[in-house]
Amino acid sequence: MTVGGFFSAIFVGVIVGYLGRWLAPKGERPARLGLLLTLLIGIVAALAGTAAAHALHQDRFIAVFPIQVVAAALFVTVFRRLAVR
Repeated sequence: MTVGGFFSAIFVGVIVGYLGRWLAPKGERPARLGLLLTLLIGIVAALAGTAAAHALHQDRFIAVFPIQVVAAALFVTVFRRLAVR
C-alpha cells in the first residue's frame, strides 16, 4: 500500500464511519463512540463493503460507497448493542 493509499483509506474510513454512525439506529442509551473507534469501524466497514461489492461484481465507486456505508451502519449497530451490555 502506498502512502497515498494509506491516507485515502483513513479518509474514506472516517467518512464511512461517521455516515454509518449517523444511519445506525439509536437505542435508549447508545454507547458513545469516539473518533478513534469511529475511524476503526469505518476502515473495517470500508474493507468489508469493498469485498462485498467485488463479490457482487461491482467495482465502480458509485456502487461500492453505499455498500460501505451500510456495512458501517451494521458494524456500529452491532458494537452499540454489545457495548451497552
